[in-house]
This record gives sequence, C-alpha cells and structure tokens, in this order.
Amino acid sequence: MLRAALCGAGHWGTRLIESVQGNSGNKSTKLGFVAAVTRNPADKRALAERFGLTLTDSYCQVLADRAIDAVVLATPHSQHADEIVAAAKAGKHVFCEKPFTLTRGDAQAAIAACQAAGVTLQVGFNRRYAPAYVDMTRRIKASEIGVVRHIEGQFSGPPSYQTEPGNWRSNQIESPGGAMTARGVHVVDSMVHIAGPVATVFAFSERQQHAIDVDDTTACLLRFANGITGTLGTLHATSQFYRIHVFGSQGALEMRGETELLTSDLAGNVQRIAYDAVDKERAELEAFADAVASGVKFVIAPEEIVNTVAVTEAVAASARSGQAVTIG
Repeated sequence: MLRAALCGAGHWGTRLIESVQGNSGNKSTKLGFVAAVTRNPADKRALAERFGLTLTDSYCQVLADRAIDAVVLATPHSQHADEIVAAAKAGKHVFCEKPFTLTRGDAQAAIAACQAAGVTLQVGFNRRYAPAYVDMTRRIKASEIGVVRHIEGQFSGPPSYQTEPGNWRSNQIESPGGAMTARGVHVVDSMVHIAGPVATVFAFSERQQHAIDVDDTTACLLRFANGITGTLGTLHATSQFYRIHVFGSQGALEMRGETELLTSDLAGNVQRIAYDAVDKERAELEAFADAVASGVKFVIAPEEIVNTVAVTEAVAASARSGQAVTIG
C-alpha cells in the first residue's frame, strides 16, 4: 500500500481521496491517503474524520515524515514546480495534477529533480483512462485507420468553480489561454500521446463573455514534428462537450465523451461502440501506485509531459502576439 499525503484539500483534492477510499466496501488496496496539507486545517476536520487523515498546514512536515511515501499535488498551478522539486529532494514519489507546470523551463527542472532523486512521477491526465480513449489508442497502434494524418479535439463546458470571482484560478497567471489549463490541456496530452510532439502553434484566445480576467474562447492550429496537423477548441462559455477525432489514411476514429467511440472506413461505414464507465481518478492513482511498486519512474514519458506544457504555454504566447509560435 502506497501511503500518500494530499496537498490541496479542495474540491478536486477531495474527489481524489474519494476515488480510492470513499467506498468502505471497495477501498483501494494499492494507494491510501493518510495525511492532507491545507491552509486552514480547522476547516477540514470533517474531511479528516471521514477518511482518517492527519491534517497539517506544513508541506515541509509532510516531506519530513518517513511514514509518507508519496505526495499528491492538487495545488495552484504556479506552485507545482517548486513542490515537485522539494518532494523529489525529500525522496517522495510525486503525483501532480494537470497542468504539470505553467512553463517549459519549470517542467524540465521538475522532471530533472525526479530523475536525480530516482522517484516515480505521474501527471493527472485522468482521461487517458477513459474506456473510449483506451480502445481508440489500441486501434491506432494496431493501424486500423492506417497512417494518422490529422487530429481534431474539443473540450469545453460552462463556467464552474474554476472561474468564480475570487477563486485562485480566476486570473491570467494561473489560467493562461482561457480554458487551456482546465480543459484544453487534456486534449493536448491526448494529441501528443497519439501523434508525438507538437512543433508549431497558432492560436486565438479572447474574453467575450467572462467578467473575470480569464479568456472564455480559445482556438488553435497545431502542426506536429512529423507533419501531422491538428485543431483544438476549448471554451468556458458553452455547453459541456468532449471530443477527439483522429483521421487516418484508411479511416477515422471519433471519441465522443468517455464511453462512446465511432469508427469509420473509406467506404463510409460507421460503427458506434459504447463502453461501461470507469472511475478514472482511481485508475490513474492506482497506475501511479503500480509504477512505484514496479520501479517505473515515469508513467507518462518525460518528453510528452514537457511538450504538453510547451504547447499550453505557446497557446497563450501566440494569442498575445498574433504570430505562430515554434516549439524548439
């Protein structure tokens, strides 16, 4: 059992705890939370009592605790890099929520720290564990649609707790590129996982509806290093929608949501496949625990982590400049 400390016991941090120990009859045997770091421990007493957690406002205290094997970071984006480096130096395995960091340089430094310390690193791209995505990537690897030529992605939804006035996410520093850090980064991760590194980004990102200082409408053109092209849209100001559509030389695969996949061939035949839902958060946390147990240092390849951060950073830069951004 991997003994973990949660850092950031807010809305999403609570969801992560619930995924592995919220059901008394089906608790994970691979990972369990034993402590939580929060700014106001008194406010989280009910959470601590519900899950048997030790509360502290000191990250350093958690890092010094030999009874804790790993940290799970659900903290503000701008804090991730320093927290990852500190955890690695303390010998703690790291699970970090997305976005991994806000700059490519920070991502490289954080990964280097984990490599130097020999700890396992996982990034919270839970949608890699969606059943439709798992089957889609299996089919792509099996060359069912031939050579991949183009990918389209869309992940949008109405404003939520992530964009309420006063929330730490409600500013351009923590949420550059509109919904990129909340939603779009998931699509970028999928695209990089499928097509390899992105080389060029051209983006528009505007605030047309929000009253807060965060863009609500973002659209991008992407060119991958191997010549594959892509488009990405991510909006805060519309209905909930998630889609990844991969076009190949012999057909296409379209993932709609997490439990539906459409396959199509060159003759125009379309097949719709439905899957049972899974607990993605439990799946990603248990994959992290399995990696630690088997000595795997990176669940997601370091170059994919860095490129996804670089793309997210480039989206905001391109939108500001009105020019395409090349990722070296």
